[in-house]
This record gives sequence, structure tokens and C-alpha cells, in this order.
Amino acid sequence: MKPQTPSLTVDTVIVFKNRIVLVKRKNPPYQGKLALPGGFVEIGESTEEAAIRESFEETGLCVEIIGLVGVYSDPQRDPRGHTVSICYLSKGSGKLKSGSDAASVELFELDSIPELAFDHNKIINDAKSDINAVLYQMQKYDVS
Repeated sequence: MKPQTPSLTVDTVIVFKNRIVLVKRKNPPYQGKLALPGGFVEIGESTEEAAIRESFEETGLCVEIIGLVGVYSDPQRDPRGHTVSICYLSKGSGKLKSGSDAASVELFELDSIPELAFDHNKIINDAKSDINAVLYQMQKYDVS
């Protein structure tokens, strides 16, 4: 008998053009709310591969993973059921465009992040010092 376990997801904090990329959710739960790009890890896929794939599918951006923000496992974090999310910080490049299950994609200054779906405000808050370090490096070398 196969054990019952939580679903595995990824979320990605993407820094692009000195701002944070958020997607407006096209589907429930939290339809119409802003969230970090992310989704379910497919069988045979690493979490890093899933983060890169989901980021591209939802935002059109290629991402370079910089590091791990954390693991989020509160059983109540997703109304669909118990999910565990591996969250990454990354830098994006390319042309920003919504796709997949994103109704739209938007850029926000770090100090202007609105109320987000799931526990994504906590994720951004946990990553704040690392985000600021990336923003500093991008501005220092004028890379956006």
C-alpha cells in the first residue's frame, strides 16, 4: 500500500528589472489574487527543474536560481490539501509575458508588495535580506 503524503510544490521569488515578479492567478484557489510563480513538481523532475519550468510557463522568463529561500510545510497553507513548497530565489531574464495558469504578470517594488495568495507574503518577507542583496548587485553592475 502506497503511503499518503503531502503534495510537493515549488514557488519562486524572481527578481527582474530590479523588482519582484508576481502573477495573477487564473484558476482557483485564490483566483484573481497575486502570487509568486509556482506549481506542482512532476514525477521524475527535481524541484529546481520544476521551479525553472513553472517560472517560464507562468512568466515567460528564464530564471537562474540563486538559492533556497526555505521549505514551507504548514498543512493549512493550501486549501486544496496539504502541500509542501520548496521556495527558491532567482534572477529572471527575457521577455515578461503571462502564460499557463497566470491571468497576468506584474512587477512590484519590494516595499510595495500587496497581500498575496497562500503564504507568499511570508516567503517574500523571509527572503527580504537576500532579495536586497540581489537588488544591490543588480544596481551596482546595472544589470536588469
